[in-house]
Amino acid sequence: MVERVEATDAALDLIEMLKEKHGPLLFHQSGGCCDGSSPMCYEEGDLMIGSQDVLLGKIGETPFYINKKQYDYWKHTQLIIDVVDGRGGMFSLEGVEGKRFLTRSRAFTKEEYEELKASIDS
Repeated sequence: MVERVEATDAALDLIEMLKEKHGPLLFHQSGGCCDGSSPMCYEEGDLMIGSQDVLLGKIGETPFYINKKQYDYWKHTQLIIDVVDGRGGMFSLEGVEGKRFLTRSRAFTKEEYEELKASIDS
């Protein structure tokens, strides 16, 4: 089954390093003004997940959330979390490592989207 969120090998390696350093983590796809649309990585418990947050899936066994309004806009799109050199969001854990997580995306095929819709309905 197709996943709503995936991570590149480089992102998975960085997630593992951050988990060793900080313990359990969580991601939230930022949509705010300060951090643009960066995926933000937090220590578990440092960000309150609310009723308007949707769990897209897990990357590196780490939950990945997005705000419902963003989800409604991007629900036809798979998020692919990658890593590039440079400083990212000021609140995201990877910033001090000289790396930043980056969201890439692709539209689901019609078949993939139908499969995802069917899995929700069942």
